[in-house]
Amino acid sequence: MFRKMQRSKQRLSEEECIRILKQELRGVLSVVGDEGYPYGVPLNHYYCEEDGKLYFHSGKTGHKIDAILNCDKASFCVYDQGFRREGEWALNIRSVIVFGRIELVEDQKKLYEIAAALSHKFTDDEEYIRSEIEHSAKRTLLFALSPEHMTGKLVNEA
Repeated sequence: MFRKMQRSKQRLSEEECIRILKQELRGVLSVVGDEGYPYGVPLNHYYCEEDGKLYFHSGKTGHKIDAILNCDKASFCVYDQGFRREGEWALNIRSVIVFGRIELVEDQKKLYEIAAALSHKFTDDEEYIRSEIEHSAKRTLLFALSPEHMTGKLVNEA
C-alpha cells in the first residue's frame, strides 16, 4: 500500500526516525482539506514512546479540525536543522514522514499529561506550564496520529 523508498541508501533506521520525532519541535501535518485540496499546517508535536503515537493540540474548530473529521488519514513531516560535513557547503538534512490515522483524544487526564510533556520540549518553567494548561485546557483539543508507515532519509542539498 505504501510506496517503497527509491533511494534506499539514504534510509534512516526506525530508531533514528524516532529520535528525530522526539527531538525536533515542529513539523507539518498534512490532511485532505476542502474539496480534496491538500492542507498542510505547521504544528508542534509530542512523540509518546509508551504508545508510539504522535500527539498534537489545537483549538476545537477550524479548517484542520474539519478536515480531520472528514477524513482521518494524514501525514506528518519533520526535518532537522541539518549539518555540514567538513569542507562541504551543502547542508545534509534528515527528514521523517509518518503516515497514519488521526483520532481525537477525549480523556482530560491524557490531555493534561500530553500538554505538560509537550510544554517541556520548550521550557522547564513548571509554574508557566501549569498556568497555561489550567487556562487553556477547556479550549484545547488533543488528537493523536497512530503511525501506519514511517520513512526517514538523509538528503544532501548538493
